[in-house]
Amino acid sequence: MRTVRTVSDLRQTLQAWRADGDSVALVPTMGALHDGHLALIRIAQSQARRTVVSLFVNPRQFGAGEDLARYPRDEARDATLMREAGANLLYAPEPEAMYPAGFATTVAMEGPAQGMEADTRPGFFAGVCTVVAKLLLQAGADCAVFGEKDYQQLIVVRRLVADLDIETRIVAAPTVRETDGLARSSRNAYLDPGERARAPRLHAVLQEAAAALAAGAPPASTLDDARRALGDHFDALHYLEWRDGETLERATLLDRPGRLLAAVQLGTTRLIDNVAVPSARKAA
Repeated sequence: MRTVRTVSDLRQTLQAWRADGDSVALVPTMGALHDGHLALIRIAQSQARRTVVSLFVNPRQFGAGEDLARYPRDEARDATLMREAGANLLYAPEPEAMYPAGFATTVAMEGPAQGMEADTRPGFFAGVCTVVAKLLLQAGADCAVFGEKDYQQLIVVRRLVADLDIETRIVAAPTVRETDGLARSSRNAYLDPGERARAPRLHAVLQEAAAALAAGAPPASTLDDARRALGDHFDALHYLEWRDGETLERATLLDRPGRLLAAVQLGTTRLIDNVAVPSARKAA
Protein backbone atom coordinates (compact mmCIF):
# COMPACT_ATOMS: atom_id res chain seq x y z
CA MET A 1 0.00 0.00 0.00
CA ARG A 2 1.40 3.37 -1.06
CA THR A 3 0.73 6.70 0.62
CA VAL A 4 0.18 9.91 -1.35
CA ARG A 5 -0.48 13.40 0.01
CA THR A 6 -1.19 15.60 -3.00
CA VAL A 7 -3.97 15.70 -5.57
CA SER A 8 -1.48 15.37 -8.41
CA ASP A 9 0.07 12.20 -6.95
CA LEU A 10 -3.38 10.76 -6.27
CA ARG A 11 -4.54 11.38 -9.82
CA GLN A 12 -1.31 10.09 -11.33
CA THR A 13 -1.68 6.79 -9.48
CA LEU A 14 -5.35 6.43 -10.37
CA GLN A 15 -4.71 7.25 -14.02
CA ALA A 16 -2.19 4.40 -14.18
CA TRP A 17 -4.71 2.01 -12.64
CA ARG A 18 -7.40 3.03 -15.10
CA ALA A 19 -4.98 2.60 -17.99
CA ASP A 20 -4.74 -1.03 -16.84
CA GLY A 21 -8.54 -1.29 -16.85
CA ASP A 22 -8.93 -1.27 -13.06
CA SER A 23 -12.01 0.12 -11.32
CA VAL A 24 -11.57 2.22 -8.18
CA ALA A 25 -13.46 2.46 -4.89
CA LEU A 26 -12.96 5.24 -2.35
CA VAL A 27 -13.43 4.95 1.43
CA PRO A 28 -13.33 8.41 3.05
CA THR A 29 -12.26 8.40 6.73
CA MET A 30 -11.02 10.75 9.42
CA GLY A 31 -8.73 8.08 10.84
CA ALA A 32 -9.00 6.50 14.31
CA LEU A 33 -9.93 3.33 12.46
CA HIS A 34 -12.03 0.58 14.06
CA ASP A 35 -13.84 -2.51 12.81
CA GLY A 36 -16.54 -0.35 11.23
CA HIS A 37 -14.00 1.29 8.95
CA LEU A 38 -12.43 -2.07 8.10
CA ALA A 39 -15.89 -3.31 7.08
CA LEU A 40 -16.15 -0.35 4.69
CA ILE A 41 -12.80 -1.33 3.14
CA ARG A 42 -13.96 -4.92 2.68
CA ILE A 43 -17.14 -3.73 0.98
CA ALA A 44 -15.08 -1.44 -1.25
CA GLN A 45 -12.97 -4.40 -2.32
CA SER A 46 -16.12 -6.24 -3.36
CA GLN A 47 -17.16 -3.28 -5.52
CA ALA A 48 -13.93 -2.44 -7.39
CA ARG A 49 -10.51 -3.80 -8.34
CA ARG A 50 -8.59 -1.12 -6.41
CA THR A 51 -9.38 0.57 -3.07
CA VAL A 52 -8.30 4.04 -1.98
CA VAL A 53 -8.74 5.03 1.66
CA SER A 54 -8.55 8.72 2.47
CA LEU A 55 -7.47 9.96 5.89
CA PHE A 56 -8.27 13.59 6.58
CA VAL A 57 -9.50 15.12 9.82
CA ASN A 58 -11.66 17.81 8.26
CA PRO A 59 -11.56 20.99 10.38
CA ARG A 60 -14.57 22.43 8.56
CA GLN A 61 -17.01 19.94 10.08
CA PHE A 62 -16.03 20.71 13.67
CA GLY A 63 -17.95 23.53 15.31
CA ALA A 64 -17.01 25.82 18.17
CA GLY A 65 -16.42 23.82 21.34
CA GLU A 66 -16.22 20.48 19.49
CA ASP A 67 -13.37 18.03 19.76
CA LEU A 68 -11.08 18.85 16.81
CA ALA A 69 -8.01 19.28 19.01
CA ARG A 70 -8.52 16.03 20.90
CA TYR A 71 -9.75 13.98 17.96
CA PRO A 72 -7.53 10.85 17.96
CA ARG A 73 -4.75 10.89 15.38
CA ASP A 74 -2.37 7.98 14.72
CA GLU A 75 -1.61 7.70 11.03
CA ALA A 76 0.92 4.89 11.48
CA ARG A 77 -1.63 2.71 13.30
CA ASP A 78 -4.37 3.54 10.78
CA ALA A 79 -2.08 2.80 7.84
CA THR A 80 -1.20 -0.60 9.29
CA LEU A 81 -4.88 -1.49 9.67
CA MET A 82 -5.65 -0.31 6.13
CA ARG A 83 -2.77 -2.33 4.72
CA GLU A 84 -3.84 -5.46 6.61
CA ALA A 85 -7.40 -4.97 5.33
CA GLY A 86 -6.10 -4.94 1.76
CA ALA A 87 -6.31 -1.26 0.80
CA ASN A 88 -4.17 -0.33 -2.20
CA LEU A 89 -3.58 3.37 -1.56
CA LEU A 90 -3.72 5.75 1.40
CA TYR A 91 -4.54 9.33 0.48
CA ALA A 92 -3.57 11.51 3.45
CA PRO A 93 -3.51 15.18 2.40
CA GLU A 94 -2.40 17.94 4.73
CA PRO A 95 -4.99 20.65 5.59
CA GLU A 96 -3.20 23.18 3.37
CA ALA A 97 -3.48 20.77 0.43
CA MET A 98 -7.25 20.52 0.87
CA TYR A 99 -7.80 24.17 1.77
CA PRO A 100 -4.93 26.18 0.27
CA ALA A 101 -4.45 29.89 0.82
CA GLY A 102 -7.32 31.80 -0.73
CA PHE A 103 -9.76 28.88 -0.62
CA ALA A 104 -13.20 30.52 -0.77
CA THR A 105 -15.77 27.88 -1.78
CA THR A 106 -18.31 26.16 0.44
CA VAL A 107 -20.86 23.59 -0.72
CA ALA A 108 -24.12 24.17 1.15
CA MET A 109 -27.27 22.04 1.03
CA GLU A 110 -30.89 22.34 2.08
CA GLY A 111 -33.30 19.36 2.10
CA PRO A 112 -31.77 16.38 3.93
CA ALA A 113 -29.02 18.56 5.41
CA GLN A 114 -31.56 20.43 7.52
CA GLY A 115 -32.56 19.47 11.05
CA MET A 116 -31.17 16.86 13.44
CA GLU A 117 -27.36 17.04 13.16
CA ALA A 118 -27.61 20.46 11.52
CA ASP A 119 -29.59 21.83 14.47
CA THR A 120 -27.05 20.73 17.05
CA ARG A 121 -23.92 21.19 14.92
CA PRO A 122 -24.28 24.40 12.87
CA GLY A 123 -22.10 24.34 9.76
CA PHE A 124 -21.43 20.62 10.03
CA PHE A 125 -22.98 19.60 6.72
CA ALA A 126 -21.43 22.50 4.84
CA GLY A 127 -18.09 21.11 6.00
CA VAL A 128 -19.08 17.56 5.06
CA CYS A 129 -20.43 18.52 1.63
CA THR A 130 -17.39 20.62 0.81
CA VAL A 131 -14.80 17.99 1.72
CA VAL A 132 -16.75 15.07 0.22
CA ALA A 133 -17.25 16.96 -3.05
CA LYS A 134 -13.50 17.63 -3.15
CA LEU A 135 -12.57 14.01 -2.39
CA LEU A 136 -14.96 12.61 -5.00
CA LEU A 137 -13.75 15.04 -7.66
CA GLN A 138 -10.10 14.49 -6.76
CA ALA A 139 -10.37 10.71 -6.97
CA GLY A 140 -13.03 10.32 -9.65
CA ALA A 141 -13.71 6.90 -8.16
CA ASP A 142 -16.26 4.53 -9.62
CA CYS A 143 -17.86 4.17 -6.19
CA ALA A 144 -17.45 5.45 -2.64
CA VAL A 145 -18.50 3.64 0.53
CA PHE A 146 -20.21 5.38 3.46
CA GLY A 147 -21.53 3.81 6.65
CA GLU A 148 -25.18 3.81 7.67
CA LYS A 149 -24.24 4.74 11.24
CA ASP A 150 -24.02 8.36 10.06
CA TYR A 151 -27.33 7.98 8.27
CA GLN A 152 -28.16 11.64 7.71
CA GLN A 153 -24.68 12.13 6.28
CA LEU A 154 -25.21 9.15 3.94
CA ILE A 155 -28.43 10.67 2.58
CA VAL A 156 -26.77 14.08 2.25
CA VAL A 157 -23.91 12.56 0.25
CA ARG A 158 -26.33 10.77 -2.05
CA ARG A 159 -28.16 14.07 -2.65
CA LEU A 160 -24.83 15.85 -3.24
CA VAL A 161 -23.76 13.37 -5.90
CA ALA A 162 -27.13 13.53 -7.65
CA ASP A 163 -27.36 17.33 -7.56
CA LEU A 164 -23.80 17.99 -8.77
CA ASP A 165 -23.79 15.20 -11.40
CA ILE A 166 -20.75 13.54 -9.83
CA GLU A 167 -20.20 10.18 -11.53
CA THR A 168 -19.47 8.21 -8.37
CA ARG A 169 -21.86 5.55 -7.12
CA ILE A 170 -22.52 5.78 -3.38
CA VAL A 171 -22.54 2.42 -1.58
CA ALA A 172 -24.13 2.15 1.87
CA ALA A 173 -22.48 -0.09 4.47
CA PRO A 174 -24.48 -1.53 7.41
CA THR A 175 -23.61 -0.27 10.89
CA VAL A 176 -21.05 -2.42 12.69
CA ARG A 177 -21.93 -2.95 16.36
CA GLU A 178 -20.40 -4.25 19.55
CA THR A 179 -21.94 -7.43 20.97
CA ASP A 180 -24.17 -5.30 23.25
CA GLY A 181 -25.51 -3.28 20.32
CA LEU A 182 -23.44 -0.12 20.65
CA ALA A 183 -22.52 1.26 17.22
CA ARG A 184 -18.77 1.26 16.59
CA SER A 185 -17.44 4.81 16.61
CA SER A 186 -14.10 6.53 17.07
CA ARG A 187 -15.69 8.61 19.82
CA ASN A 188 -16.45 5.52 21.92
CA ALA A 189 -12.85 5.75 23.10
CA TYR A 190 -13.86 8.84 25.10
CA LEU A 191 -16.31 6.86 27.28
CA ASP A 192 -15.24 5.92 30.80
CA PRO A 193 -16.26 2.44 32.07
CA GLY A 194 -19.48 3.67 33.65
CA GLU A 195 -20.50 5.58 30.53
CA ARG A 196 -19.60 2.62 28.33
CA ALA A 197 -21.97 0.44 30.37
CA ARG A 198 -24.82 2.93 29.84
CA ALA A 199 -24.21 3.55 26.13
CA PRO A 200 -25.98 0.48 24.63
CA ARG A 201 -29.32 1.76 25.91
CA LEU A 202 -29.43 4.15 22.93
CA HIS A 203 -29.70 1.31 20.43
CA ALA A 204 -32.07 -0.67 22.65
CA VAL A 205 -34.56 2.21 22.92
CA LEU A 206 -34.46 2.78 19.16
CA GLN A 207 -35.09 -0.91 18.50
CA GLU A 208 -38.02 -0.95 20.91
CA ALA A 209 -39.58 2.13 19.33
CA ALA A 210 -39.07 0.84 15.78
CA ALA A 211 -40.72 -2.47 16.67
CA ALA A 212 -43.65 -0.66 18.26
CA LEU A 213 -44.15 1.55 15.19
CA ALA A 214 -43.96 -1.46 12.86
CA ALA A 215 -46.58 -3.22 15.01
CA GLY A 216 -49.00 -0.32 14.62
CA ALA A 217 -48.48 1.56 17.89
CA PRO A 218 -49.52 5.26 17.84
CA PRO A 219 -46.52 7.21 16.51
CA ALA A 220 -46.86 10.26 18.76
CA SER A 221 -46.98 8.36 22.04
CA THR A 222 -44.35 5.86 20.89
CA LEU A 223 -41.89 8.63 20.08
CA ASP A 224 -42.73 10.49 23.29
CA ASP A 225 -42.06 7.34 25.33
CA ALA A 226 -38.75 6.79 23.54
CA ARG A 227 -37.70 10.40 24.05
CA ARG A 228 -38.56 10.14 27.73
CA ALA A 229 -36.56 6.92 28.08
CA LEU A 230 -33.50 8.44 26.43
CA GLY A 231 -33.81 11.68 28.40
CA ASP A 232 -33.98 9.73 31.66
CA HIS A 233 -31.02 7.48 30.87
CA PHE A 234 -28.58 9.89 29.22
CA ASP A 235 -27.23 13.27 30.28
CA ALA A 236 -29.08 15.00 27.44
CA LEU A 237 -31.25 14.09 24.45
CA HIS A 238 -30.37 16.13 21.39
CA TYR A 239 -33.03 14.66 19.14
CA LEU A 240 -35.07 11.58 18.28
CA GLU A 241 -36.80 11.71 14.89
CA TRP A 242 -38.78 9.35 12.66
CA ARG A 243 -37.90 10.19 9.07
CA ASP A 244 -38.40 8.83 5.56
CA GLY A 245 -35.57 6.42 4.84
CA GLU A 246 -34.75 7.94 1.45
CA THR A 247 -35.52 11.65 1.70
CA LEU A 248 -35.33 12.26 5.47
CA GLU A 249 -38.64 14.09 5.29
CA ARG A 250 -40.73 13.66 8.44
CA ALA A 251 -42.55 10.33 8.45
CA THR A 252 -46.15 10.01 9.62
CA LEU A 253 -47.23 6.73 7.98
CA LEU A 254 -45.72 3.31 7.41
CA ASP A 255 -46.23 3.59 3.65
CA ARG A 256 -42.48 3.77 2.98
CA PRO A 257 -39.37 2.45 4.72
CA GLY A 258 -38.32 4.87 7.45
CA ARG A 259 -35.55 5.52 9.97
CA LEU A 260 -35.44 6.42 13.61
CA LEU A 261 -32.45 8.67 14.22
CA ALA A 262 -31.22 9.89 17.59
CA ALA A 263 -28.36 11.72 19.27
CA VAL A 264 -27.64 11.82 22.98
CA GLN A 265 -25.00 13.23 25.31
CA LEU A 266 -23.14 10.88 27.64
CA GLY A 267 -20.60 12.73 29.75
CA THR A 268 -18.44 14.66 27.30
CA THR A 269 -19.26 12.29 24.44
CA ARG A 270 -21.99 12.70 21.86
CA LEU A 271 -23.46 9.43 20.56
CA ILE A 272 -25.60 8.99 17.45
CA ASP A 273 -27.44 5.95 16.14
CA ASN A 274 -30.32 4.94 13.88
CA VAL A 275 -32.47 1.92 13.08
CA ALA A 276 -34.73 1.02 10.18
CA VAL A 277 -38.52 1.18 10.48
CA PRO A 278 -40.00 -1.12 7.83
CA SER A 279 -42.96 -0.13 5.72
CA ALA A 280 -46.35 -1.66 6.53
CA ARG A 281 -46.00 -4.04 3.59
CA LYS A 282 -42.61 -5.30 4.81
CA ALA A 283 -43.72 -5.32 8.44
CA ALA A 284 -46.69 -7.51 7.51
